[in-house]
Amino acid sequence: MSEIKQTSTNFSNKNALSDECPEAYASTIIGGQWTLVICSWLLSGKLRFGELRKKLPNITERMLTLQLRKLEENMIIKRTVYAQVPPRVEYELTPIGYALKPVIKALEDWGDRHKKLTNK
Repeated sequence: MSEIKQTSTNFSNKNALSDECPEAYASTIIGGQWTLVICSWLLSGKLRFGELRKKLPNITERMLTLQLRKLEENMIIKRTVYAQVPPRVEYELTPIGYALKPVIKALEDWGDRHKKLTNK
């Protein structure tokens, strides 16, 4: 995941649109390929990194780490580290993360209907 240069026109346009449009702002927060999938798994409760990795077999460890960091930075998930050997880290949704539940469900329903429409 590369960062957009802060001096680019694309960066300026995204910022302007996000400032004016709450939908565009939300899509920048939850619009990644893996973001909603990770959140949907966390709706059922806390999961460790390895458990998430098993539930998402097509994601690389690096991408999962980057996505989890981004979700934590955006306060969608909470990361809890337990001081033990071996180290244990758990991820869970924050209250604002749990608020995505109806959005995830609606997108799931829409995706099913669209797949049937396009025969995919």
